[in-house]
Amino acid sequence: MQRAKTRLLPLVLALLLAASCITVHVPERSHAVSAAAITESRAECVIEVASRRFLFEKDADDPLPMASTTKILTALIILEDCSLDEAVTVPPEAERAGGSSVYLQMGETKTVEELLYGLMLRSGNDCAVSLAVHRSGSEQKFAALMNIRAAELGAEHSRFANPHGLPAKEHYTTARDLALITAAAMENETFRKIVSTQWYPQSGWRNKNKLLTQFEGACGVKTGFTKEAGRCLVGAAEREGRLLVSVVLNSPQMYERTEQLLESAFSGLKVGDCP
Repeated sequence: MQRAKTRLLPLVLALLLAASCITVHVPERSHAVSAAAITESRAECVIEVASRRFLFEKDADDPLPMASTTKILTALIILEDCSLDEAVTVPPEAERAGGSSVYLQMGETKTVEELLYGLMLRSGNDCAVSLAVHRSGSEQKFAALMNIRAAELGAEHSRFANPHGLPAKEHYTTARDLALITAAAMENETFRKIVSTQWYPQSGWRNKNKLLTQFEGACGVKTGFTKEAGRCLVGAAEREGRLLVSVVLNSPQMYERTEQLLESAFSGLKVGDCP
């Protein structure tokens, strides 16, 4: 019995040695399959910021609700018209805003800068209202200003009724218009700094935009969701000095579709042919 065990020992060792050298080949994920599985948005486009040239568009002129991507224009106007260190007293309207919030309290004081970070990183509707009232005296007057500024930027088929994007009858945009607005905003250095910030330590706010951590070169800009608008995302990324902005409205897979659009645009491929 002992002799049999002795004879088996070299065989077992040989088998173990052979097993250790075996390489298991796991098939790579097929990009064609993953691309085919991604659902298209209701409307979408990609724009090159420097030239304002549209690299891709689908139903880009259809008017649609845009949820909190509205706040891109709100932030741009505030940055153009207000100083970051201006003190803002939170108005009573801010507490009644509803939806996403950073839980501002009526009467407390925040700087414009703090409210902009709350607006763009945490999508605070209370921040939007506070900034709008600070700038124009009321949400309605600020919305009127938004429509004027949008038209100046070439967004001629949009209508803004509030500074935050909660559903309203006369509140809509198009993918093309939103891309033009965002392209202008991304040329504002402070805006770009804010929307590319992953973490704002002063308030402990983390950016909701997951694109910043999962796509090469990502540098913004804003998520949005309401039942009426669906999932919306305006994304931005820069590679080798080339800045692109994508817009997807009512996109069930907004991150995946945004990454697909941007990757295709950077690679010079047709959408869906990402390497």
